[in-house]
Amino acid sequence: MTSSIRRLLAGRTAAALATALIPTTLTLAVVPTGSAGDLGVVLASELLPMLLLLPVAGVVADRHPARRVVLAADLVRAAAQAATGILLLTGPVRIGWLAVLAAVTGAGVAFGNPSVRTLVATVVPAPDRLRVNSRLAVAGGLAQIAGPAAAGGMMLALGAGWSSLLTAALFAASALTLGGLRPTAEAPGSAGSAGGPAARAGFAAELRGGWAEARRHPWFLANVLAHGVWHFAAGLLLALGPLIAVESLGGAGSWVVIAQAGTVGMLVGVWAAGRLPIRSPLHGVAVGAAVQALPLAALALRLPLAVTAAAHCVALFGLGVLSPLWETELQRRIPLEALGRVGSLDSLISFAVRPVGLAAAAPLAGVTGTAAPLLAAAALTAAANLGVLLLPDIRRQSVDRDPVRTLR
Repeated sequence: MTSSIRRLLAGRTAAALATALIPTTLTLAVVPTGSAGDLGVVLASELLPMLLLLPVAGVVADRHPARRVVLAADLVRAAAQAATGILLLTGPVRIGWLAVLAAVTGAGVAFGNPSVRTLVATVVPAPDRLRVNSRLAVAGGLAQIAGPAAAGGMMLALGAGWSSLLTAALFAASALTLGGLRPTAEAPGSAGSAGGPAARAGFAAELRGGWAEARRHPWFLANVLAHGVWHFAAGLLLALGPLIAVESLGGAGSWVVIAQAGTVGMLVGVWAAGRLPIRSPLHGVAVGAAVQALPLAALALRLPLAVTAAAHCVALFGLGVLSPLWETELQRRIPLEALGRVGSLDSLISFAVRPVGLAAAAPLAGVTGTAAPLLAAAALTAAANLGVLLLPDIRRQSVDRDPVRTLR
């Protein structure tokens, strides 16, 4: 492993942990003195700029060297979190200012997200990308576990402001790792690349060009739409799952068991993604997404706790396998000069649809009960993702490409 790859892994791990600290820190800071509505305003203030700016960020990612864009995004988030920490340490919670700083953080996420994918593609040689994407996914999964615990511990010991300052320090540390990266492929925005200054069209033309490039890849559009279905279903699961667990599976502790089983499955999945002898990565992606139907059906049918926990474990194992395979296929199949714009569409669907599922869960359950929405979501998730396998360019994969390189 080269020093550039080690720096990339270290930096993205720090950024993942910082990102995981933010929601818990804000929740613990706002709820004691505010209301659920105040918390919703602050969290929405981060999400909305992220969604609005992602298409713009995709163009920026394809216009400029990825390392510079990620550096700027990390520094912006570091500054926003440092200001949040100072705000929380120097006076009462001020919802308006927290919302503004959350919006700045969301903008940093939007601009960093598409460029990170391009950064990996430019720094990591093609044969090593699956391994690196798997390790990045492991780091992200561990951060999702450690972040809330660390934020809660900091809150209890020192206060929410110090948690935000720790978050700022982690983003700054991530920015520092970018200085030693050595690209192995020509980055967008460089003098000789297809996206260099001499070849640039107008912003609107480049935005349309990204959509045109996405339409050239039916496998991509079909998968993005299918993933949107399971993101919506995941919102339903997160909203209705705890309710069903409390009512029918033995109380709040049963949901903790189900959630922890899923966490174990996800970590094993991302670790195994580069080690499984998968001949056709997009087949693996489709199956990994389709098994998200299992816990939906188990909860809808009120199956025993052990069965439901096992179903969630299998589903999150599939998600763990899916994530690095999908990232690697995007980096392999999408031209580097369009990867930011095409990838931003994927991220936009991921970020936007799950909150819709969360919001729709209660109204749907109020009309039909909890079982019907979950069963419908399970059927749609399985059908949409397995249906992707019917596309000709995905069916041909098992014939015209070599097996995915496995790890030693």
